[in-house]
Amino acid sequence: MNSPPAPTRRTFAIVGIAAFSYTCLMFIWFTLPAYLSPIIDELGLSSTEAGIVVGAVPLTYIPLALLSGLFVDRVGPGRSLAIGVLLFGLAQIGRSTVSDFWSLLGFTILIGVGATTITFGLPKLVSMLFPPDRTGAPSAIYLVAANTGSATAFALGRPLIGPLLGGWRPLFFWSGLLAVVYAIGWLGLALLLGLDNVGDPSDGSLQGMVDDLLTVLSHRELQVLVLIGTMYLLVGHGVQGWLPTVLEDRGISAAVAGVTTSGFVVALVVGIVTVPTIADRLGRRPTALSVCGIFVSVGVLTIMFAPTPGLSVVGVVIAGIGAGGISPLLRAMPPAFDGIGARLTGTAVGFIFAVGEIGGFLGPVLIGALHETTGSFLPGFGLLAIGGLVVAVLGVVLRRMA
Repeated sequence: MNSPPAPTRRTFAIVGIAAFSYTCLMFIWFTLPAYLSPIIDELGLSSTEAGIVVGAVPLTYIPLALLSGLFVDRVGPGRSLAIGVLLFGLAQIGRSTVSDFWSLLGFTILIGVGATTITFGLPKLVSMLFPPDRTGAPSAIYLVAANTGSATAFALGRPLIGPLLGGWRPLFFWSGLLAVVYAIGWLGLALLLGLDNVGDPSDGSLQGMVDDLLTVLSHRELQVLVLIGTMYLLVGHGVQGWLPTVLEDRGISAAVAGVTTSGFVVALVVGIVTVPTIADRLGRRPTALSVCGIFVSVGVLTIMFAPTPGLSVVGVVIAGIGAGGISPLLRAMPPAFDGIGARLTGTAVGFIFAVGEIGGFLGPVLIGALHETTGSFLPGFGLLAIGGLVVAVLGVVLRRMA
């Protein structure tokens, strides 16, 4: 397989424009948890139902991720990104009209279907445009864009944009429409630049797809990375899905809780930008994963056991930096694995999320169910702290394998 050429301003610009798809996705995704309390009241949701809806997008990845990865590898990132954004944009418009749990769940699952193509399409685009040892910076671009979207949902969506528009329903409608407009524009640009004609094509035959699946599923280092991804997504979706509600439960106002949750996203960005750069310079990617796992565990415990609600912010920052460091490594490492490379990046990342989103779904659901059973958020967040420790141990395993 031919290695992509050296990075240029043009390739960085392409990634930057494509990264807005992740901004749209994460804003739309997290407008639900940002408005979770009033949506629970208006639709009459139980804590368990709320947890299911918050975890519905990660749940969608479990059956679809591998198929979506194969789809991205064969269709190409240009068209697949456009299709995904169009799907979740229309679904967000649909969510603005819901009247009960089931309709909200259905449209949220459709958002998850579109989301898969973004999660796998952007790493595929980067692997096609950049050499394997230069994927850190462009991966950071789209992950920063993603966290900008979720931070905006919490910091501006609930306290400012939503009230200006008239509530959560108008916010859902207009954000969905913006995504639809972007999808059309991106598709035109991708076709103009011929992005889906770059790189080595994957075999579109049934036997070719089976061979690719067997190669990915049997890759030992990738299997360990899948387990790390499961713990990362358990923590990430669990914290972001329930943190505003947990902070409100500790006596913090809804507005301050939203801003504090956006602080978690800012800390994620710090981890995204700094950790992979340091790890690549030192050649210590597995060690970096272990350190990040410890950060996650310490941060989550601090959120729950800080003597005052204000000091919980320290735990939010620590956990955010740890989780942020794990995120780009999960996406940047597969193209460098023997037998994977750029050609199978979409399928490999799909494998990570097909299994990993079991944790992404269980995180919010278990927190909600345990709270309904015990009346406390401590058991659920305790599970998240254990997840961080598991990442630390698996980082050591991955280092020994390497």
